Amino acid sequence: MRHLLRTRKGHEHARVTFVELFFDLVFVFAVTQLSHALLAHFSVLGAVETLVLMMAVWWVWIYTSWVTNWLDPERVPVRLALFAIMALGLIMSAAIPSAFAQLGLVFALAHVSIQVGRTLFMLWGVRGHAALSLNFRRILAWLCVSGVFWIAGGFMEGEARLVIWAAALVIEYLGPSQGFWTPGLGRSTTADWDVEGGHMAERCGLFVIIALGESILVTGATFSGLAWSLPVVLAFLSAFLGSVAMWWIYFNAGAERGTLTITSSGDPGRLARLAYTYIHLFIVAGIIVTAVGDEFTLAHPDGHADLKTASAIVGGPALYLIGTLLFRCAVTGRLPKVQLLALIAMAIIFAAASLVSPLILSLATTIVLVIVAFAEKGAAQELKEIHSA
Repeated sequence: MRHLLRTRKGHEHARVTFVELFFDLVFVFAVTQLSHALLAHFSVLGAVETLVLMMAVWWVWIYTSWVTNWLDPERVPVRLALFAIMALGLIMSAAIPSAFAQLGLVFALAHVSIQVGRTLFMLWGVRGHAALSLNFRRILAWLCVSGVFWIAGGFMEGEARLVIWAAALVIEYLGPSQGFWTPGLGRSTTADWDVEGGHMAERCGLFVIIALGESILVTGATFSGLAWSLPVVLAFLSAFLGSVAMWWIYFNAGAERGTLTITSSGDPGRLARLAYTYIHLFIVAGIIVTAVGDEFTLAHPDGHADLKTASAIVGGPALYLIGTLLFRCAVTGRLPKVQLLALIAMAIIFAAASLVSPLILSLATTIVLVIVAFAEKGAAQELKEIHSA
């Protein structure tokens, strides 16, 4: 019985539904919470803790996107399941600032409830579909094991919680790469993950929009509360142009090239796992760290940049470029030289960070991003030729 599965119409692109867009609103809040958490605790330990929380949030979102790639969100049971995930997602997101303090168990229980509950719902929704059912039985086994670590970590404190939650993430992130091998159930292959590529590409593009939109909102809110001196105005313009450049780098050609590649792939599950499930984490992380760097610049545009400020201002765009470089490699099989040169330029800028102000540092990284964005015109032209052919 396959009454909850999407009806696929040949090579037609499955549209992203309104309920999926509504679902994404929770993750606007989650991304905001993550950037604020990193801003409040910008240290090596704070960065590691925020990374753990971000990876947990991303895994909830991307797994749900895989599920709605198969299930039809227009069916009432699927919608109700998404609303339940939204409610738990709000609780999980609200707990982020205190996830390594008094709300650790709340965060863990919300995360595990989403991961295990959604998988159980999927098993009910695909009953009668042997391949998908077996695949999600394997996934359930892995998520139950990781869930033990999440909940155990919730009862711990300090570094013990961090270590146990990191172990939980290792289990969850290893799962897809190992085909969710489970004793007695075997291993899934990417052929079992017969995703609708266009839908998966669009969903991940929408998450990039969420992250970029959140960074613009935070920058605008911070700017509105400051005295509008020339350095502050320039810092605001630099942050805005940087966001525009990041949008251009991803969406001018990269996103569409990814869509073309995955929709024409003979093994879309493999590309969805590598390019969209794993690699997009770098892109989202880069946007979040860049937003923190913009906050630092707006707050103190003058003077010399310290290591903390420089790490955020340069590290965010660098992470983003690493993500887009890996994404381009995955979908084209070629190394984008412009982005590689841009990463070298970022390294040089970081080396000279102590000699300049945060504003100059921000302007320098924005210029690099704008140059990469302009260089994307060649990739866009290549896409036009593919379409005309």
